[in-house]
Amino acid sequence: MAAGSIAVGLLVLALKVTAWWVTGSAALFSDAAESTVNVAAAIVALLALRFAAQPADANHPYGHDKAEFFAAVIEGSMIVLAAALIAEQAWQTFLHPEPLQHPLPGVVLNAGSSVINLAWSRMLLRSGTKLRSPTLMADGKHLLSDVVTSVGVLIGVGLVLLTGLPWLDPAVAVLAASYVLASGILVIKGSVGGLMDAAPAGEIVDRIRTIVGEQAQGAIEAHDLRTRHAGRLTFLEFHLVVPGAMAVQDAHAICDRIEAALKAEMDGLMITIHVEPEGKAKHHGVLVL
Repeated sequence: MAAGSIAVGLLVLALKVTAWWVTGSAALFSDAAESTVNVAAAIVALLALRFAAQPADANHPYGHDKAEFFAAVIEGSMIVLAAALIAEQAWQTFLHPEPLQHPLPGVVLNAGSSVINLAWSRMLLRSGTKLRSPTLMADGKHLLSDVVTSVGVLIGVGLVLLTGLPWLDPAVAVLAASYVLASGILVIKGSVGGLMDAAPAGEIVDRIRTIVGEQAQGAIEAHDLRTRHAGRLTFLEFHLVVPGAMAVQDAHAICDRIEAALKAEMDGLMITIHVEPEGKAKHHGVLVL
């Protein structure tokens, strides 16, 4: 998927640069600038996915999955940089306005590139959701924001042609820059959360607690349950309190049952369970009936 993103990005970039070149539009320049970022981001994504796919080793016993979060941060930073370049071009066009040249071919080229981006972004988002890949999700969201920007740009160029007001061209470019900036910040924010070991969504944590409570018959409680994301993996750990007289074999069987149920419902789950005697009960967390 990441290699395909590079090919798609290069094709779209060529179409958008040509659209800007034939029209001289600041708004179309904003679209081309964002597509330049798309290509660079796709290359970063490919490298990150290959590195993240490497198995755990002595120096990285928990694997390399967090490389995807670094790639997403880099991509978000590139998006922010693109927003700055777009704003600069819009300002220069506002100071030195010129009539659009050959607008119709430019609009057709830009619209065609947007259709390609929309189709590919949907594929990336589906694959990213299925594989739980932050890199593919960030790439897909970025391309989807590019489609929204392109639609706005095309509307702006159409308004310039209908009204004959040249200042609308840089104005639309500024709006595009604002949207691109916001999307870049959101990508960075989500990736930093992963790097800082943010917990999964609340509904996922609630489901984990429910399964532990359902499958821990024979135990007393589970407490200090903690989760964190690391790329495609989710790490889960908790303390399982059992009767003091319970045999190790029986306690281990409860742990096996809990792990099997959790892994049957959630892919990429890494579980650590610390078994404790009933004297360690805290009477909170997941109480087992």
